[in-house]
Amino acid sequence: MTSTAVHLPLPRIPRVRGAAGRLQDNPVVGNKRVLLAAPRGYCAGVDRAVVAVEKALERYGAPVYVRKQIVHNIHVVSELEEKGAVFVEEVDEVPPGAHVVFSAHGVSPAVVDAAADRGLHAIDATCPLVTKVHREAVRFARDDFEILLIGHEGHEEVEGTAGEAPDHVTIVNSPAEADTVQVKDPSKVVWLSQTTLSVDETMETVNRLRTRFPEMHNPPSDDICYATQNRQVAIKKVAANADLVIVVGSANSSNSVRLVEVALEYGAKAAYRVDYAEEVKQEWLDGVATVGVTSGASVPEVLVREVLDALDGAGYRDVEEVKTAEEDLMFSLPKELRQDASGQRDARALGDARLVEAPRR
Repeated sequence: MTSTAVHLPLPRIPRVRGAAGRLQDNPVVGNKRVLLAAPRGYCAGVDRAVVAVEKALERYGAPVYVRKQIVHNIHVVSELEEKGAVFVEEVDEVPPGAHVVFSAHGVSPAVVDAAADRGLHAIDATCPLVTKVHREAVRFARDDFEILLIGHEGHEEVEGTAGEAPDHVTIVNSPAEADTVQVKDPSKVVWLSQTTLSVDETMETVNRLRTRFPEMHNPPSDDICYATQNRQVAIKKVAANADLVIVVGSANSSNSVRLVEVALEYGAKAAYRVDYAEEVKQEWLDGVATVGVTSGASVPEVLVREVLDALDGAGYRDVEEVKTAEEDLMFSLPKELRQDASGQRDARALGDARLVEAPRR
């Protein structure tokens, strides 16, 4: 069973900086404070993808084309555009012979083939953890399993994974859909998932599927990425003690949206997502003593710092970091970018103890 891809437009959010000190320091019951979740922000896959575009611009010069948003963050996309990156929906918009970067969310084999047909110089910045799921889909399809792919239809990552084995994949969007999905052979079913989902919702979906298909196979390892899990664990701890949670991240960032939902599920009285500090509303702070702050896995730390500065102006000067995990993983750059134009090896190439070679497609 196959799904119909839904192509989402690239959002553009013009930034209008608010005046300094626009949030008022109104009195509340108790001491004002901020609980700052850690880990937060950039994960290894996002860092690798953003650096890949920057290195491609340095090596080949502008323009360098990027299929879809390199990562789901409007600030990152806007900064890369200013440096000469051109974001397109599909590779047929890229001039023949040009350089094109595939985003961190991955692409299907059909996109790879289309780029080759146009003579494009493709640089694959797919997160290695997404590539792992792609390889699982190929292997299970080769063994004639039906693949129940838990994820959001229309998301680039889901499109890419489903495209690896379109005749074997059925997308399951939610726990409710687990109750109605049909399979041909319940003994030859396996589940895989989008890497940026809510851990709790994914396992609810898996449990419902297993009730209907007791012989369903598990993936060889957890598909939800380490960074998504770590950020959700951290915000759960913060939310239990927060009157308000602010998540910095873009609307099309699945993991950022999930952080808002997780915060509400785990005790926050209110939770909102913002792209920029200027979007924080005064009324959100009414009667609020404790504000939790975190950010999605595609958000640069500078945007979090701007939110903290805005809250500082409103009297939230006591900042306590709530740390639940340490992250030091880095992924090696795509092979095309491991040397600069002069042939010198890039520091991000290979060899650092924290660097992990991206799996081959």
